[in-house]
Formats: sequence, C-alpha cells, structure tokens
Amino acid sequence: MIFEFPVRVYYEDTDAGGVVYHSNYLNFYERARTEFLRSLGFEQDVLLEQGLAFVVRRCELDYLIAARFNDQLVVTVEVEQLKRASVVFKQKISTIDGNLLSSAQVVVVCVALEAMKPTAIPSHILKELQRAS
Repeated sequence: MIFEFPVRVYYEDTDAGGVVYHSNYLNFYERARTEFLRSLGFEQDVLLEQGLAFVVRRCELDYLIAARFNDQLVVTVEVEQLKRASVVFKQKISTIDGNLLSSAQVVVVCVALEAMKPTAIPSHILKELQRAS
C-alpha cells in the first residue's frame, strides 16, 4: 500500500529565490507519516499519553529537482521494512503531474518515553502496519 498526502508549498517554505528550503522536505515527509498513522487509526498524541513515541533514528534524502513556491505536491509513504521496534519507510515527493522531486528512506523507532529506549511496537499497531505493507 502506498499512502499519498497532498502538500502545497507556501511562501514560508521557501528561501528568497522561491525555492523550497532543504530542511522543509523533512517537514513534508513527517506530516505524511503522521497522516499515514492517522489513516490507520493511530493518533500520536494518544501514543504520547501512553508513554510511547515514534522517533526518527536515521534519514537519507535525495534532492532531485527543486520544489517552488505554490507548487502542489504529493508525498508518499510506504512501509519498506517492519521489525519488532522499528519501521523503515520509503517516501517520495512528486509534483501532482508525477515529476519526482525527492526521495527518502526514514528509519523510525518506537521508544518508551520515560527511559527514551527502544521498545516493541504495540501489537495492535504492528498488525495494522503489517496490513499496510
């Protein structure tokens, strides 16, 4: 399953030349992962209340073509690998007409907030992630 999340580039996302500032791609990827989890029925604020969080352990990005002010983009999320305490996401940002702008591989780890140590992904979440992969 490939989850798609639409994003429009706002002026605040760009540098003085109207090009999306490089770190904002990370924000776009993060929003899409959050909405992906929401689409599976999991709200991150509820997880926080339960003492759990998904934190980024590793992120590898490729920038291919610059996004610009007012572009309409599609950010995709795909579960590439699922382990006991981590998920590897494959993500892409494209224009709405299909031009690939950026790709990323993001490793996210489930942590127990109190100790900030990796912990097993709860079984009900793991089950939905398996179904979505």
